[in-house]
Amino acid sequence: MRYKIAILLNAAMLISIAAFSQSFKFAFVTDTHIGNPTAPDDLRRTVKDINANKDLKFVVITGDITEFGSDNELKLAKQVLDSLDVKYYIIPGNHDSNWSESGSNTFKRVFGAETFAFDHNGYRFCATSSGPNMRMGPGQIPRENVVWLDSVVKATPQKLPLIFLNHYPQDSALNNWYNIIDRLKTRNIQLILCGHGHANHKLNFEGIPAIMGRSNLRAKDSIGGYNIVTIADGKASFEERTPVIGKNRPWAEVTLADHHFDQMPGNYPRPSYARNNQLTAVKPVWTYQDQSDIGSGMALFTGKVILTDTKGLIYALDRNTGKRAWSYATGGKLYSTPAVKGRYVVAGSSDDHIYCVDANTGKLIWRAATDKAVVASPVIAVNKVLIGSSDGKFRALDLTTGKPVWTFDQVIGFVVTKPLLYQGNVYFGCWNNDFYCLNVNTGALVWKWNNGATSRMLSPAACYPVAAYGRVFIVAPDQYMTAFDASNGKVIWRKKTPKYRVRESIGLSGDSAFVYAKTMDGQVIGVSTRADSMQVDWQAKLQLPYELAPSALIEDNGIVYVPTHSGIVYAVERKSGNTLWSYKVSNSLVNPVTANGKDVFVSTMDGKVVRLSYKK
Repeated sequence: MRYKIAILLNAAMLISIAAFSQSFKFAFVTDTHIGNPTAPDDLRRTVKDINANKDLKFVVITGDITEFGSDNELKLAKQVLDSLDVKYYIIPGNHDSNWSESGSNTFKRVFGAETFAFDHNGYRFCATSSGPNMRMGPGQIPRENVVWLDSVVKATPQKLPLIFLNHYPQDSALNNWYNIIDRLKTRNIQLILCGHGHANHKLNFEGIPAIMGRSNLRAKDSIGGYNIVTIADGKASFEERTPVIGKNRPWAEVTLADHHFDQMPGNYPRPSYARNNQLTAVKPVWTYQDQSDIGSGMALFTGKVILTDTKGLIYALDRNTGKRAWSYATGGKLYSTPAVKGRYVVAGSSDDHIYCVDANTGKLIWRAATDKAVVASPVIAVNKVLIGSSDGKFRALDLTTGKPVWTFDQVIGFVVTKPLLYQGNVYFGCWNNDFYCLNVNTGALVWKWNNGATSRMLSPAACYPVAAYGRVFIVAPDQYMTAFDASNGKVIWRKKTPKYRVRESIGLSGDSAFVYAKTMDGQVIGVSTRADSMQVDWQAKLQLPYELAPSALIEDNGIVYVPTHSGIVYAVERKSGNTLWSYKVSNSLVNPVTANGKDVFVSTMDGKVVRLSYKK
């Protein structure tokens, strides 16, 4: 049934704390993965089973509602869930946000919100979404959700029992787990519920009891399942419920108590920024904190740094002070790295529009409508804006007017990448395992290639392609690096090796001799752009831990900048392969870095922006 999520936080609506002696039951469902072949039937069986149990007062659903975050999957999930006879409270997980064609907007439109808070029988339940939104990496609770949680915590009485829900476990699998834990510990947090692991587990997060629930999918069984939770006499009891056969399996019990974390916070590990105190060659000039996520790179304009964020803003910071100079609000989240030429700033928004604003003032010059969200980044070729979208189209727009120059309408899947301009063509991948080459002037298809993967999640979609010596290079989550003949799409070589497990992060060296690639095992390599195979001719002496950030590598003034998913940016000397310095901006994914001589501009997914200045 349709339920508009609301936060009932004023004192008049609070149920007396003395009421927690009243027992109640609710259903705990997670990881439904609509889009999986059996998922709709598995969820329908669960809904029918819940409706038959009149003791259940409500349902909580903790993320990965869909397999791919697509509009159709989300609509089908809601159609099934609306058959519930009791209220349900729902949040997205990483599958709903990382590959979302809508830029994580459809979830809010379909279900009304991506967070919830409500009171029942003397307990407060609150939940936030989790990403990463539109970028591969560790989980992350969006910055705007953290800000929202602050308001909930502030309005929660000190002694009111609190139950927190999230898709992810609240541990290092989530790069800002400590931000959440520290906030929860200022109140009477008694239990955490999560999904993500697809199996029932009893956990503990820094002294807070926690339960991970099984996936609703049947997996290797013939029937899926969920959990029934009973709150009674200061305890939470968990039974795994199997629909159709009506089987209950008690498996866990948690004591609900005030742990007085506010008085005994404990000594738990937190991310270290000690490396920043030891630096002499590089220093921060200023730092800016956005109140939402930043899921894109940035652009430089005279005296300004131009960015986008998931609050829907295109905005400029003063290059010298880091103060906000201007902003323009769109109607959806932005994951589009802005492109700048002259006074024109162009970016796509997930509100189904492409925007052009004045680089000096932020005033709107034009906006162009699309049929679906735009989560890709533009490039500008002379007087044309080239950009993909989620509506199966790749467009060329006039830079000064926004009017269509040409439209290629045969893209299968949606585009998230920044396209490559090379030798009169434009190159880009999409989330359907396809890679396209179009003529810049006409939009005609020059060639198209498919990697043959059975899963869309292995698509060459997030990588920024690079080119040199008549060749185009890509990497993808299938761990292959591929070199094409730029003119006809013939595969010159295609290589996957356990020694160098590439994924989505590459870049071109300053002299076009190497394709830099960051591997999942933390190496940074330089692959020859001229060899007839994947020939590694350069390797940084840097060794990172397991690494997933898809952000592109760049070289500037003989320095290779390496972004990571742990908030650290490394500067590696091209000549020697030595690390010159590293700087930890936050504990979240680093977006593509922008360097201009001695100045380095870095943003992270949790909305941190820093200008670094270095001397060789």
